[in-house]
Amino acid sequence: MKSFPKIELHLHLEGAAPPAFIRGLAAEKRIDLSAIMADDGGYRWRGFADFLRVYEAAASVIRGPRDYARLLETVLEGCAEQGAIYVELFVSPQFCGGGDLPAWRDHVAAMTETAAAMAAQGIDSRAIVTPLRHLGPDRARRGAICAAETGGGWVAGLGLAGDEKIGRPQDFAWSFDCAREAGLGLTCHAGEWAGPQSVRDALALGVTRIGHGVRAIEDAALVRELAERAITLEVCPGSNIALGLYPDTARHPVARLADAGVRVTVSTDDPPFFATTLSREYDRLADAFGWDAPDFTRMNLWAAEAAFCDAATRARLTGLLSPADGA
Repeated sequence: MKSFPKIELHLHLEGAAPPAFIRGLAAEKRIDLSAIMADDGGYRWRGFADFLRVYEAAASVIRGPRDYARLLETVLEGCAEQGAIYVELFVSPQFCGGGDLPAWRDHVAAMTETAAAMAAQGIDSRAIVTPLRHLGPDRARRGAICAAETGGGWVAGLGLAGDEKIGRPQDFAWSFDCAREAGLGLTCHAGEWAGPQSVRDALALGVTRIGHGVRAIEDAALVRELAERAITLEVCPGSNIALGLYPDTARHPVARLADAGVRVTVSTDDPPFFATTLSREYDRLADAFGWDAPDFTRMNLWAAEAAFCDAATRARLTGLLSPADGA
């Protein structure tokens, strides 16, 4: 499936860092990360709480605008190898300068330059500024201000990630109002570790997309609402399976959601942590549900419509998503 043109809407920048890249940065800075590296060269973690810990430990060696520009180039190169033509990346000001606006501006400037160079090579991208809910609403406000002050170019949206079991989306209403007033797209992680009510809570923030959202399947009325409102779900099957939400692809609800008329898209979340790639996700879905080129084309057209990009970019992406392109 590598040759099939793909749009990915849910990819965490630090979480997409190849372990070899992180090991290289750690060696440059003389930091010992052996405790989080597995013998097979991947990351070592066990359970969601430990995953968050290891994620933050790996991200701790990515320091400053130059490191983030290097990381973005590496990640986008990997996405292009998987057939991606457009990617939206979750990026947190907490990691990029500790929420300090001048430091965030420096990081954005460096990453924007890299993104432009990669777009010229055929892989376009945008950033979704992403406060971390387990750090609380006050820090989220700082992130939202960073988003509002740098939006309009590569920075195109605001999201909310982190530990879904801490607090409620409504606690972060100020941040979403700030981003909305700045003209940014809105998405929110929900319906992964928390149940269907978390999706309803996220919808109350005025989002047009939900990160994950798969547990909506437990509430038939909510599924109908998602379909009727054309809310797009950023579904990450491999992530859900690796973290133990579902036992395998065949029993993942993505196909049932799609059959119910919900706009589902497929992403990888934090692919090196979950031993997956974008084309591998497509292969598994094809094997489990018999999905073929028309199914994946429809899904990617939904992704293009939901993307937080300008109209010209959306039109270009739509033109590239031809039903004649095969796997």
